[in-house]
Amino acid sequence: MHAPSAAGIGASTTVPRAGIADVFAPLSAQGLHLHAVFDLHRLPASVQATLGLNEAERGRFTQLILIGHRGRDFWAALQRRGLHGSDPVDTFVGECVKAWMDGTLAGHAWRQVFPGPHPVGLQALGALAGWHRPSPFWVGVDAEWGSWFAYRAVLLTDTALPLTPKRELESPCLACVDQPCVRACPAGALASEATGPWRLQACLSHRLQADSGCQDRCLARNACPVGAEHRYPEAQTAYHYLQSLPAIRAHAQRAPEASGG
Repeated sequence: MHAPSAAGIGASTTVPRAGIADVFAPLSAQGLHLHAVFDLHRLPASVQATLGLNEAERGRFTQLILIGHRGRDFWAALQRRGLHGSDPVDTFVGECVKAWMDGTLAGHAWRQVFPGPHPVGLQALGALAGWHRPSPFWVGVDAEWGSWFAYRAVLLTDTALPLTPKRELESPCLACVDQPCVRACPAGALASEATGPWRLQACLSHRLQADSGCQDRCLARNACPVGAEHRYPEAQTAYHYLQSLPAIRAHAQRAPEASGG
């Protein structure tokens, strides 16, 4: 946990909603445009259970701050920093968060729970913020951004920032008749009336094929027309999808052992 320092806004200060953009401006400057502030103690118990709170932290921390990015700006900022280190994305996010808390919000105690050692209910938090709507290709979608956004950090703080109103936009999938994402999936893995429920194993198995066109992208995700102006550059998409392949291969190797095969 990070102890409070002397400068900055201070633990007792309440920021007017009109000034909240200024509070988050240092994060936005690094492409971290998405922010949602929650009352920690009013979050559903199922979400709180993923946060690893001890009794002392329950008494001290008052808010949870969800931070994310949309579109291309975060990748551009990461390129300026450089893709060095074993996990450059999480390292860069950690640097941005620490600089922000030590600067704009100096004087507050905080703890970063994501990225961290334990899974956090990111999609549940995204749904509470109004960012996440389910899609057939199992990535959250927004009516404006499409699927081109991501969760980058979750903080527990003792701040008194204005709570963020839920983003109230209808799922773009509800009015989608053609379902180009379903037709674009070469594994036939997506949930639809024609194909049935989402088939995770079909997706993963296809991605591991040597000639798969899904190793460095999701063809179904790319086929979705929503939020096209926020679409990641090809290098960003390839980086994230290729980063996931070693974990998928390891899972595939463990599966036969677990079943005794």
